[in-house]
Amino acid sequence: MPKLPVIKVRVLVRTIERLGFFLHHQVGGHAQYKHADGRRITIPVHYRKDVKQKMLRGIIADLGISAERFIEVMKK
Repeated sequence: MPKLPVIKVRVLVRTIERLGFFLHHQVGGHAQYKHADGRRITIPVHYRKDVKQKMLRGIIADLGISAERFIEVMKK
């Protein structure tokens, strides 16, 4: 598993949308994204804060993809 970077929330949102998820619902600082195949993921959208490695690892696990695939899509 490659070392995950600390990224901005905007980069995380853009990457999730590139993976086919769309914003379904948002309450306060938490947004729910949904995929056409039924997968859902909730992410914190506190735009002034970074997404640290531990949180990013959990989000990637919830997405059901590998860290390598996530980094590949993020860098496009």
